[in-house]
Amino acid sequence: MSDDLRTVLVRWDGGMRFRGGAPGGPSVLIDADAKEAPGPMLVLLCAVAACSGADVLGILEKARVKLSTYEIEVLGRRAPEIPKRFLSIHLKFRLGGEGLDEGKARRAIDLSLEKYCSVVHSLKADIPITYELAIS
Repeated sequence: MSDDLRTVLVRWDGGMRFRGGAPGGPSVLIDADAKEAPGPMLVLLCAVAACSGADVLGILEKARVKLSTYEIEVLGRRAPEIPKRFLSIHLKFRLGGEGLDEGKARRAIDLSLEKYCSVVHSLKADIPITYELAIS
């Protein structure tokens, strides 16, 4: 398969639940009722956090930062009317660790959001994406 093409297979799992992932690979459960797993819109916010989170982790590791705590809270503001799309997304990065300072953290986050994170770049043409940082 080409590097520029991704495929997922999603199967109905009963009720409003769906299980999906790359064919033959691991899968995730998505519950449109949000009773047994996150719903599709929350999974989208998780994808933003995981994509950017992986970038930031890699950048900080290269800067010789040893993280001891790392948490990303993502707030998505939705439109009141159907289709209730996200109008804005805000990330709250909470990091702590040896060798970490605000400059290194902001540089890593900025690089992720402005250059590397493909999920953010897939959304940001239509959705403003902002962040804040707390270092412990």
